[in-house]
Amino acid sequence: MSPSHNDTPGDAPVAPTSTASAAPFVPSSPSLYVGNLAPEATEAILFEIFKTAGPIVSIRVCRDAVIRRSLGYAYVNYNNLADAENALNTLNFTPIVGRPCRIMWSQRDPSKRKTGVGNIFIKNLDKSIDTQNLNDTFSAFGNILSCKVETDAAGQSKGYGYVHYEKQAEADLAIARVNNMMLAGKVVYVGPFTSRKDRAPEEQDKKFSNAFVKNLSEEVTEDQLRDAFAKFGVVMNAVVMRDEVGKSKGFGFVSFGVPEEAAKAVEAMNGQTLGQRVVYVGRAQKKSEREEELKTEHLEALQKHQGVNLYVKNLADSITEERLRTEFERFGNITSTKVMIDERGNSKGFGFVCFSSADEATRAVTEMNGTLLGSKPLYVGLAQRRDVRRSQLEAQHAQQAVARATGMPGPGMRMPPMMAPQMYPAPPMFHPGPMQRMYPSQPGMPRPPRFAQGGPAAGPRGPGPHQRRSGPPMTGPGGAGARPRQPHTQPAQGPAGPIRNGPAPVMSALGLPPADQIEAVMGADGAKQALGEQVYMLISRTQPDLAAKITGMFLDSLPVRELYDLLLAPASMEDKIGEALRVLGLAQAPISAPAASIEQVASA
Repeated sequence: MSPSHNDTPGDAPVAPTSTASAAPFVPSSPSLYVGNLAPEATEAILFEIFKTAGPIVSIRVCRDAVIRRSLGYAYVNYNNLADAENALNTLNFTPIVGRPCRIMWSQRDPSKRKTGVGNIFIKNLDKSIDTQNLNDTFSAFGNILSCKVETDAAGQSKGYGYVHYEKQAEADLAIARVNNMMLAGKVVYVGPFTSRKDRAPEEQDKKFSNAFVKNLSEEVTEDQLRDAFAKFGVVMNAVVMRDEVGKSKGFGFVSFGVPEEAAKAVEAMNGQTLGQRVVYVGRAQKKSEREEELKTEHLEALQKHQGVNLYVKNLADSITEERLRTEFERFGNITSTKVMIDERGNSKGFGFVCFSSADEATRAVTEMNGTLLGSKPLYVGLAQRRDVRRSQLEAQHAQQAVARATGMPGPGMRMPPMMAPQMYPAPPMFHPGPMQRMYPSQPGMPRPPRFAQGGPAAGPRGPGPHQRRSGPPMTGPGGAGARPRQPHTQPAQGPAGPIRNGPAPVMSALGLPPADQIEAVMGADGAKQALGEQVYMLISRTQPDLAAKITGMFLDSLPVRELYDLLLAPASMEDKIGEALRVLGLAQAPISAPAASIEQVASA
C-alpha cells in the first residue's frame, strides 16, 4: 500500500484494495503535502526552498500537540494551482536537512485518500533503490500520486515499498509488466496491496518462505542445515542461533526463495532426525504472533479444565502421584494427577488432580478437604489462575484493612471481646497545647503504648460522661493490674471525630488505606460494598430499623470517596443520617445525639 499524504513517515493507509477504476484526481486547492521531513525541518527552512516555485500563502509543519515535536510532514499553500504544480514537478525528492522530501497534492477527504484504488506493493527491493529510483521506474506506467520505500531509523531501505497510481488500470499495468522482473540485480514481487486486517489468516499460513527448525543438536552447523534442506529448493539462507560464546541455542532458520519450496520442506522434515535428535520444523513466526498463539492455547486449556481441576496442598513429603490418584479415584474418572517437585526432586507440598466432570470434582472437594492424608490434613479446592487468586487476596486484604481501621470485623476476622454489643467507650478528650490525648481506663483493658511528644500518650482516666459499662470487669492473666498482650485482631481504640488542634482526620492515623488505593484494588463496586458494610454497621447502632434503607440511599447517591470520608468523620455521618431521615419523612428536625452517638460507636 502506498503511503497517504497525511501519514507520518513510515505509516501507510490501511484501507482495503479495490479493483474499481478511480476518476482522475483533480486538485481542489493549490495545497501540497510535504512528507519524509527531518525533525529539524522548520517553516523557515521550507519557505526558503518552496518560494522558488512561486508566491507562498502559508506553510505549516505539523507537530505533536504536547511536546511540539515535528511529526515529519508539512503543508505548503500557494496562490494558484500553477505554482503548486510547478513545485510538485521541480522540488519533489529535494533533500531537506539531509532527507529527500516527498511532495504530493493535499487530499483532505479521507474517503478518497484511503480507497485503496491504484495501490501496489513491491518487495525484495535491493538496498540501493530509494524512493526516487522507485518513482522513476514506475512512472512509466501512469500518473503516480504517491511513492515510498520504507526505511529504518538509520535511513536504510527495508526492501519493500508502495506506489499509488491515479487509476487502477495503471496499477494493473505496472503489476503485469514488473512482477517477477529483475531490478538492480534482484527479482522483485509486485502485486496489489492488501492491508493486514484484510489478509485471511489461512492465506498468511500458506504463504511463507522462512522455516523454523528447533531441537537441533549442538554439533549441527549452518552448512549441515543448508545441505539437509537443499533438496527441497533453493536455500537463500540458513542460520543456527548461538549465544554470546558461540554455543548453539538448539534452533535456527532456513529461508527459501519460493513459498512452495518452504512448505514442502516443512512437511517433509518435521519429525525427522537431524544430527542426533528428532527436529521440529514449522513456519517461522514473529515473536508477537507466537506469543498470541501461546496465550490463546493457554486460555483454551484453562477453559477446558474450568471446574474440574483441583488444587491440593499440605501434602506430606512421602505422597507420590500414584498415591494421590489412589486417594481421589473413588470420586470419579481422573484424567491427570501431578505432585509439584523442586529441582532436587523433593515435593513442594502441593499438587493437582483433574477430573473428567465438574460433579466429580465437587464431590472430591466436599469429602477430601480437611481429611488426613499421611500425617497432614489436606486443603482441597478448585484450581485458580495465579492472577485471579492474587487479585482475590488483594481485595480480601484491602477489605480487612478497612474493617480494622473502622473498628468493624471484616471477612475472616473474629469480633474481639471489646467489640461486644452494648459496650461504648467514651470518646477521647482533646485539649489544645501540651495536653495529650487521654484514654478511658477500664480494668484489664490493654493500654496503648506511649509515643514521643506529638503522638498519643496513654494514661489512666475515669470513664467519660457518655460511657456505659456492661458485664463484669475484664481482667488479664496476671490479675486486674496486669497488662495483657494485645490480641492480633484487637483494633486500636480510636476517636470518632477530627482532631481539633490538627487538620488531619483521626482515623487516617489508624491505618485506613487511601480511598484511591481501595478502589484500585477492589474496583468501584467492590470498594462500595466493603465501605458500605462498615457504614451499615455504624448506622445500625443508632437506627437499627432503617439501617439497610439509609445505607442503600448512601450507596446509590454517594461515590466511593464520600463514603470513605463519612467513615473518617462520624459527625458528618450523623448529618447525613439526619438528611436521609428527613427525606424519608421520619424526622421533623435535625436529630439529636442518641444515647450512643455515631462518634461513640466509631471509637468503640
